[in-house]
Amino acid sequence: MAASDVHVRICEQEILKYDLEIKALIQDVNDCTGPQSRLTDLNSKVKEGFHNLRLRIQDLEQMGMEQDKESEKKALLSQVEGHRKQMLGNQTAWRKANLSSKLSIDNLEKEALLHGGDSDLRKRKMTKEGLAQTSSDITENLMSISRMMAQQVQQSEDTMTSLATSSRTVQETNEEFKAMTGTIQLGRKLITKYNRRELTDKLLIFLAVALFLATVLYILKKRLFPFL
Repeated sequence: MAASDVHVRICEQEILKYDLEIKALIQDVNDCTGPQSRLTDLNSKVKEGFHNLRLRIQDLEQMGMEQDKESEKKALLSQVEGHRKQMLGNQTAWRKANLSSKLSIDNLEKEALLHGGDSDLRKRKMTKEGLAQTSSDITENLMSISRMMAQQVQQSEDTMTSLATSSRTVQETNEEFKAMTGTIQLGRKLITKYNRRELTDKLLIFLAVALFLATVLYILKKRLFPFL
């Protein structure tokens, strides 16, 4: 097994590991009913997981671009595109999980507020501050997800551009090969024509020499033996 194949396999295993970790964390976010600090901690871990996953997908893409065989290159880039789509799906699930968790926390805080009896103003103020903090965190998470999705779209566009460039290069190389083939065929025809012309020239020279010798012999015969 080539070293590049080993690196590709290791990279794919790490992508799978990060994907499973992210899915498990998203489920924890979805089940989180508070406090807000726990939700914030879970979201931080999810962000870190997405960061690591994105780096490994980029590494796999780079390995794909460096493949010598066009078939292996296309296969790896197709896997990269699949991993990116899966990551986008995880990001969507993360956003939904945050909304579900926020709703659960809000409901529990409202229920605690309703059953709090004669709770003082300080508790109400803390509840409002907690809701404000939750809303702020959710907004930040949604903005982060939006930025990551924009990055993935840009990377997909870059990949398509690279594939188009590679296809154009292959097509230009094919055209050059066709032109070279035409030149070689023309050269073969010229060589064949030259060989025929050379044979014809040799035959003409031979006939000319024979005619010259016959003429010389005739003249000598007339001079030496005039009465014959």
